[in-house]
Amino acid sequence: MSAEQLTEREESVLEAVIRAYVETAEPAGSRTVARRFALGVSPATVRNTMADLEEKGYLFHPHTSAGRVPTDRAYRYYVDTLMGPVRLSVAERRRLRRELTEGDTTPPLERLIRHAAQVMGLLTGELGVALVPRLADAVLEKLELVAVSGEKVLLVLTLRSGVVRMVYVDLPGSVPPETLVPVAMVLNERLAGRTLGEIRRTLPERLRDSAPSDDAATVELLNIFLQSAEEIFDWHDASGDDVHLGKASVLANQPEFASGTSLRNLIELTERRDFLASVLGRRTHEPTLKITIGAEHAQPELSNFTLVTSEYRIGNLTGVLGVIGPTRMPYEKVAAIVESTSSLLGELLGSPTGKRDAGSRGSTSPGSGGMIRPA
Repeated sequence: MSAEQLTEREESVLEAVIRAYVETAEPAGSRTVARRFALGVSPATVRNTMADLEEKGYLFHPHTSAGRVPTDRAYRYYVDTLMGPVRLSVAERRRLRRELTEGDTTPPLERLIRHAAQVMGLLTGELGVALVPRLADAVLEKLELVAVSGEKVLLVLTLRSGVVRMVYVDLPGSVPPETLVPVAMVLNERLAGRTLGEIRRTLPERLRDSAPSDDAATVELLNIFLQSAEEIFDWHDASGDDVHLGKASVLANQPEFASGTSLRNLIELTERRDFLASVLGRRTHEPTLKITIGAEHAQPELSNFTLVTSEYRIGNLTGVLGVIGPTRMPYEKVAAIVESTSSLLGELLGSPTGKRDAGSRGSTSPGSGGMIRPA
């Protein structure tokens, strides 16, 4: 028997302790476990088994209590070995769909993702989190230029997945509106069918010799886009603006956050959107669900939390959604809700009613870069 393998009795007692602690947030005693979970053995046998589990690192014994509390190792063993299938009932799936789709039936991408984070938080009792899709691999279908003012242009990018992104581009001076049409034609001819990441890396080569020699305004505007390529097409790394959270008050009501210090740490975590974007953006999911518990996190800020996430897909794009909560959580329920929400969100975003996004990337001004010379 390997060090990680527990006997059948140890597994039964460990699961009972975990279930009791998740439900009550109180250390579980041997008499309570034996009576409540009908393990078929005496309290003395349960007590001895709990002592063995403590020695192996699966339980610990708070000084002020005769009961025991699961460790991160215990939760990991439960998730990997003891947890049942992560599926919702038909009625629960209907409720999830109703909660996710109520209100506006044609929500923009980010509004639907934000709603998903809120719904997951309400259904699980944890903090819902969601990261919008990584757009570096998105394929550009077409782009449009819309004059906003004499010194500002709106760049509308339609991606093959159906997502639409908008960027405001600041101009150094006034550009004639009639210049936008030929510039848009050139940009579509040279860039459509490429990923945003590829466009960002190869824009100077793709726009070389693209402007007519007798049209100075077109040359100038193309040079502006060339110089601003780093900002316009840079969606490689997730930022705090790409993260959506549910209500932190759901977590604040849990016993783990009763003290001022723990509650303050929770609030600080929700305010660090860039940090959360980095954590979510680096997660890999094989095949879909990922659960990271307590000390397993590389980031010490998350050492008291469990993060349960799944990927959702829009065409060839992937985003991340899930929940953050204390390590004491109902893992089966949470995993089922996260995985089902991920599946449903992908379904909704893949339909004609859920795949257009009117969100704006922000504003960019011309930066440094190559220059386009007239042909």
